[in-house]
Amino acid sequence: MRDVVRHPVFYYLYNMADNYLERKMEEHRAGHGQVYRPKLTPSGKRQGELTFKFPPRRVLVTGGASGIGRAIVKAFCDAGCKVAFCDSDTAAGTSTAQALGARFYPLDVIDTEALEKCMQSVFDLWGDIDVLVNNVGVGNFKPLMETGIEDFDHVMHVNVRPVFVTSRRLAIHRASLSTPNPYGRIINICSTRHAMSEAGTEAYSASKGAIASLTHALMMSYSGTGVTVNAISPGWIETGDTTALSAADHVQHPSGRVGVPDDIARTCLWLALPDNDFVNGENIIIDGGMTRKMIYV
Repeated sequence: MRDVVRHPVFYYLYNMADNYLERKMEEHRAGHGQVYRPKLTPSGKRQGELTFKFPPRRVLVTGGASGIGRAIVKAFCDAGCKVAFCDSDTAAGTSTAQALGARFYPLDVIDTEALEKCMQSVFDLWGDIDVLVNNVGVGNFKPLMETGIEDFDHVMHVNVRPVFVTSRRLAIHRASLSTPNPYGRIINICSTRHAMSEAGTEAYSASKGAIASLTHALMMSYSGTGVTVNAISPGWIETGDTTALSAADHVQHPSGRVGVPDDIARTCLWLALPDNDFVNGENIIIDGGMTRKMIYV
């Protein structure tokens, strides 16, 4: 091995690796790296909590008042980012904004004009949006014969159309900048139901399948701009009281527990890291292993 290292090429590569590690250690000591702190999940197991320190990123989250969206808003606020979010629940949105120090825009995402005005307001305020998280979504699960055309259209209009509207509006804004922004992230919250279903989920499953397809189409349209586009497909993420869940609810998951909103929020933070620009067009499944579990009754 010593003779190999003496070879000029390997000696150069060896020094590069050594310098890289030394630089990363200096960044960590200076507080610019990642800090790992173990904590307990609701089931009492250890769970990794990654605290990221970002440059002052500008973040917009749709549907950020509660549930997964609120966890995403909190995660980016905790990371030192400027965060804005929109939601149709005015009371919950106001409470979240006050608690986390985020900027709240009350609106219904079906209203395309209102959604575009929200984005323009953020552009006027901060100059650009670095991270766009398309999280907003509704379910409306009904038996097939009880699902009307209006029900189907409503789910598609809430879940799918805003992904296109916000991504298109960001592209238009980026094209107008005199100095290009070399960094950008679009993160679309999808669902494992894009690939697996239960009865009565036609509208929801179709909407999530559309988001999965939109993600890789948008990736290609944004190619060469510095903006990556990825999706996250959560499985069972309990946004309510996890103590009300049964042991069987947790144990059925190969990971041994039901998911929580922070599982999705941490993945958003990871995707937003500047070094992760080689992850692009992906649909990352966060479900404790359930979609890989073979099940027979």
